Amino acid sequence: MIKIVIAEDQQMLLGALGALLNLEEDMEVIGKATNGEQAITLVEELKPDICLMDIEMPGKSGLEAAEQLVSQDCKVIILTTFARAGYFQRAIKAGVRGYLLKDSPSDDLAEAIRQIMAGKRVYAPELMDDLWSNKNPLTGREKEVLELIADGKNTDEIANELKIKTGTVRNYVSVILDKLEVKNRIEAIKQSKERGWFK
Repeated sequence: MIKIVIAEDQQMLLGALGALLNLEEDMEVIGKATNGEQAITLVEELKPDICLMDIEMPGKSGLEAAEQLVSQDCKVIILTTFARAGYFQRAIKAGVRGYLLKDSPSDDLAEAIRQIMAGKRVYAPELMDDLWSNKNPLTGREKEVLELIADGKNTDEIANELKIKTGTVRNYVSVILDKLEVKNRIEAIKQSKERGWFK
């Protein structure tokens, strides 16, 4: 019997997932959590084979919880609505065995759990496509400028640090916004974080 803990902050979805997986003859949901902290506690106490985890939950996120559970024998599967390359890359670094999207058919989830128990890794195909097409279009200097902006530096401070003119910094900023197809610096930072482009 595959023992499962589910961590999901939407109560209705938590109940539905539990009921669906309990219908499978070889699976049993032994614990339910509504945030990352509870998930960690349940995994440590109940020693499940699988922890099915949402990402965005109150307190500790699913990714933070997954990073803490690396040392446990439990295999973590992320189940989320977010097909974001940055989240996906962080999940892979945390050693998660699966990353699935909530709009997948429920049969796919049970099958993915079985494959992961057999030692495989299962990732949503959309994310694999994104991973290969997720190249950062910025040059080395443009990345430096954007990272300094993200650190809260203004145009003058960036110019001083990189020993270039303020006008050159402004030119870099407009090229960055253009390449990333965003309207302002905040959107540029947000997009770069989501895609996992910051060091």
